[in-house]
Amino acid sequence: MNTPDSAEDLAQTASNRQLADVLLAWYDREQRALPWRGERDPYRIWVSEVMLQQTQATTVLPYYQRFLERFPTLSDLAAASLDAVLKAWEGLGYYARARNLHAAARQVMTEFGGRLPESYVKLRQLPGMGDYTAGALASIAFGQPVPALDGNARRVLARLFAITQDVRRGAGARRLRQLAAVLLPPERPGDFNQALMELGATICTPQTPRCPRCPWRGDCRALAQGIQQQLPLHQRRPALPHYDVTAAVIRYGADQLLIAQRKTEAMLGGLWEFPGGKCHPGEALADCLRRELREELGIEVEVGPLLTTLHHAYTHFRISLHVFECRHLAGEPQALDCADWRWVRPEQLSEFAFPATDQKIVTLLTTQP
Repeated sequence: MNTPDSAEDLAQTASNRQLADVLLAWYDREQRALPWRGERDPYRIWVSEVMLQQTQATTVLPYYQRFLERFPTLSDLAAASLDAVLKAWEGLGYYARARNLHAAARQVMTEFGGRLPESYVKLRQLPGMGDYTAGALASIAFGQPVPALDGNARRVLARLFAITQDVRRGAGARRLRQLAAVLLPPERPGDFNQALMELGATICTPQTPRCPRCPWRGDCRALAQGIQQQLPLHQRRPALPHYDVTAAVIRYGADQLLIAQRKTEAMLGGLWEFPGGKCHPGEALADCLRRELREELGIEVEVGPLLTTLHHAYTHFRISLHVFECRHLAGEPQALDCADWRWVRPEQLSEFAFPATDQKIVTLLTTQP
C-alpha cells in the first residue's frame, strides 16, 4: 500500500478546494454548539485549546466556564497566584497545562504588552505552546494559514489518505503535516482546522467510525480499501509499570491535619498532597512511609492502620496509593523535599488544590462520621 504523494494524489480524488469546501460545508451545518466556537478573544480561544488537550469537550465545558469566571482576562490570569490557578484547574488533570498557561500569561504581559503574539513562530516560544496549540491559536484566533493537528485531525487524515506509517512521529508525522498544509484553505484556516477536529471527534472516531455520515466518504482511501478501523497505525506501547506509593494522614491534636505542597518542577508540581512517596523495591509500606516523611519533612511518625488503598493510572505508569493513619512523634515539619507544608483543619482542605487520588482522601476524611 503506497502513501500519497501530495498534490498528485489529491488530484486523483478531488481538488484541494473541493475537499476543503465539502468539509467546511459539513462543519457549518453539523458543528456542536460549544462556548468557544465563534469566540474572537484570543485569550479565551487559548484557554479552550489548552484545556482540550487530551481531554474531551464534554469534560472541559464546566471547567472552561468556571476558569473564565475566575480569570476573565489574560491580565487576571497573569496576576493570580499559581495556587489559585491550580485550584481552578483541580480535577481536570495534566496539571503541567495549568502551570504553563500561567507562566505563559505572565510572559505575554512582560514581553508582548499583554497581547498574545499573532505569529506561529512567536507563539511557539511561550511555555507549553507546542506545535498543535500554536497552530490552533494562530489559525483560529489570528487567521494564519497554519495546520493544527491533534489526535482527531491526525486520525481523519491518516484514513483519508490511507497512510500506513505511524503519523505521530518521524516521516509519518511530516507527511501528514504536508498534506494538511496542502488542504488548508487560506481564507478559513481556523474553521478548517476545527472542522477536521470536529469530524474526528464526532464521525471519524477511533473504534467505530460512522462512515456513512462522513462528508469525505467518497474520497476516503481507507474506507475504499476497508481498512478504516485499522488506521492510524501506532507503535505498540509497552505495558505501564506499576508502583506502590504511601501517604500519611497525620493528625495534630483533635482537628489538625498535615499537608505538603509538591515542588513546582516535580510531577503534579504546585499541588498539595498528604505526604508520602514511592516504595523502594522490597521495602515494607510502613518503612517506606517513615522514610519518606523523614526525607520530605524531617519528622518521625508512628504508622497506624491502613485507611484505604486507591488505584490510579497516569499516562506512563500506574500506582496503588496506600493511605495510613499516622501519629506525629517528633520533629517540627520542614520543607526539605517539598515546596511548603501546613497544618489545616478538615474543613480547610477544600481551599487547596489536590491531585485526583488525594481528592479521594479528602472526601473520605470530610464525609466519614
